[in-house]
Amino acid sequence: MKQFFNPPRIQPLPAGLYHRQSTPHDQPPYRLHLRLHPDGSGLLVVNASTVMHLNPTAAEYAFHFIKGSEAEAAARQVSARYRVSRETARRDFEAFAARVESLVGAEDLDPVAFLDFDRVSPYATSLSAPLRLDCALTYRLPAGSSAEYAPSKRVDRELTTAEWIQILDKAWHVGIPHVTFTGGEPTLRDDLVQLVRHAEGLGQVCGLLTSGLRLADNAYLDDLLQSGLDHILFSLQPALPESWAALETILPQDVFVTVHITVTNSNSGDALTYLDRLASVGCKSLSLSFTDPSIPAPILTNAAASLGLTLKFDLPVPYSADNPVAREIAQDTAAHGAGTAWLYVEPDGDVLPAQGMSDRLLGNFLRDAWDQIYRP
Repeated sequence: MKQFFNPPRIQPLPAGLYHRQSTPHDQPPYRLHLRLHPDGSGLLVVNASTVMHLNPTAAEYAFHFIKGSEAEAAARQVSARYRVSRETARRDFEAFAARVESLVGAEDLDPVAFLDFDRVSPYATSLSAPLRLDCALTYRLPAGSSAEYAPSKRVDRELTTAEWIQILDKAWHVGIPHVTFTGGEPTLRDDLVQLVRHAEGLGQVCGLLTSGLRLADNAYLDDLLQSGLDHILFSLQPALPESWAALETILPQDVFVTVHITVTNSNSGDALTYLDRLASVGCKSLSLSFTDPSIPAPILTNAAASLGLTLKFDLPVPYSADNPVAREIAQDTAAHGAGTAWLYVEPDGDVLPAQGMSDRLLGNFLRDAWDQIYRP
């Protein structure tokens, strides 16, 4: 009887989240996260912003790139697992590595047009876990702030430091590469630096949404930056001189800063002046929300573009009773990201699709199983 040999089925690499941080001398530092799926395909996240979906072979090249494998070692392993010569595997791996390095070194490069990667909007495809977790550490506000900017009646307590560390660990375990700390005012938590340091130690990209006034304290700002903080969303209060002073303290630092302005009926007449001033002090990235649909948003967004201010629409913004989140993200396909590409955790651990969406409670990050909370 004639016997037929069936080659063994290729076993995918172990599913999970893999991380690489690099600080090249001639380029800005970059952070890569690779989420390998059980079927061998992968999701490569560059600097917590550009997302690429990889077939199993490309995912293996990404795995070896993140692990820092030499081209010959990567080629040897790929060749042993697939029907491809070692020379072909080496060339393919080197080409993959060169394309990724081109991408991380060019902020505005489109990987579809220039690098032949299959980049898909993270809001248009199924995800096994969110790309970002927004953690509201507290709904407390600085003295003199209006209570409408924090929905404190929704929570009856704040989680402890140990409980937030549990949440960060769980987030990393399920494959979330990016966390932001928000509020209320997160700098009112004495453990903020500790939590940033823990998230960074896990390998997560870490951001902070703040009114920024405490960051005018150079010693405190230095502690935050030394903990590994990657980016700041600075909620500018344009009528306050001390808010501008804090911003001008932060901008020269080695941290990426996006400035957020909530445009209201009372300050919309001065908004163009604010944009001019932001450009003059070196701001490069801007987030806008509007409390009234009658405010002429296109005038401001066009003015921002003409000043070289890059508009961001998918970051969490300060809470208000008018829910500027919904107004802001409605301008972009990022609206589809709430509850899928990102989640929002309240100070007591309750999970919402996004900040301001209090009518859709998904569960509690500490008490509930992950598959009960996240159902994309």
